Amino acid sequence: MKKVVIASVLAVASACTLCVLPAGAQNSSGSITMKPAEYNAYNNAISQTSPAAQASAIEQFLKDYPNSPVQLSLLEKLVADYHAAGDAAKTLDASKRLLKVDPNNVRALLLIAYEEKAQAGTSNTALLDEAASYAQKGLNVTKPSDLTAAQYDSVKPIFEDVIGNDALVKKDYKTAIQAFTQELKDFSNPADTTKGYAIVDTYNLANAYIQQNPRDILNAIWFFTRAAQFLPDPGKTTAEKAAEYWYQQYHGSMDGFPAIQQLAQANVFPPDSYKISPAPPPPSKADLAHQAITSTPNLNSLSLHDKEYILANGNPDDAGKIWDILKGKVAEIPGVVISATADSVQLAVSPDAQNSHTADFTINMKKPLKKVPQPGDSETYIATFSSYTPNPLMIILDDGLPKPPAAPHHHVVHHHPRR
Repeated sequence: MKKVVIASVLAVASACTLCVLPAGAQNSSGSITMKPAEYNAYNNAISQTSPAAQASAIEQFLKDYPNSPVQLSLLEKLVADYHAAGDAAKTLDASKRLLKVDPNNVRALLLIAYEEKAQAGTSNTALLDEAASYAQKGLNVTKPSDLTAAQYDSVKPIFEDVIGNDALVKKDYKTAIQAFTQELKDFSNPADTTKGYAIVDTYNLANAYIQQNPRDILNAIWFFTRAAQFLPDPGKTTAEKAAEYWYQQYHGSMDGFPAIQQLAQANVFPPDSYKISPAPPPPSKADLAHQAITSTPNLNSLSLHDKEYILANGNPDDAGKIWDILKGKVAEIPGVVISATADSVQLAVSPDAQNSHTADFTINMKKPLKKVPQPGDSETYIATFSSYTPNPLMIILDDGLPKPPAAPHHHVVHHHPRR
């Protein structure tokens, strides 16, 4: 799509407007005079039928007549010829030479921005920055008189594509969103936003919305979904997965998503009917603790980890119910040693405590330990629940004793009488 637009804009430059110049005379407007030798060289250049041959002849003419009154016209032809021949390097060089003669030349600005963006990719940020600066200048210049309004408007999305991609690489998401949004608005035909760089930039716009801080999840869902309707694979699959993931995160389920897909296929931007209800907030830790209390007829049947969770997170009434069945009770407490002395051992008992290497139980010994365990050792103690503090949680047990090792299992050997 870009190449079609560029070809249309360059078509005017390729048209021969000075072919009727008579040797040694003025053209039909009476504004240009060339000597016979210069005219012959000029006529030879513009008479070539292939872009490569014409470009070569123009280069020779510009070398021989660097101050010719037709320099600007021929530089524009040269740019068009190199572009038609598919020579990106020479197109870029000729465009920059044209820009020196005509600093606001839209064609030169367009081709420099286009070619430099293509060369830069996403790794050469300096070149991409330079392309974006040419693109911004292209947006600021006045429409040339030899371009129709439609031709002039058709180049704006290309400039905005370059600016948006440069901003996205630099993680300037605000600028990227502005550029990509304006790009999509500047397409006169909405069907043009479903293909080429426009649909890729629709996906890029979604990425900018989801990566900015704070995220705009609703707009991200819309543009991921829109991109997924028209991108070819593998981009289609990537966009679909992103749209579904964020819809699930925001809404809590995939209910209603097909309707969003239909809307996104028919509209470039979210219509007023685009609405997604957010999922209800997840239950709080206190709510989960209360649910455990109310759904368990026998609180003694709760695991030690569940009881610990309620003590740490439950409301005072729920935590009190758990402590009532723990206080004074003798229990086995297995855990990983965090620190220890002969008189007291701090253990990480819950999975969270073990993962974070923090103690959640303190065992005060009934008598000093003969062998003090080392941090990281797995130990089990028998002790009596004494007290606790909820934040941060620390459950304290007294009269602790190491759990005695299991008695060895003796195998009985049967002796059979000899026969």
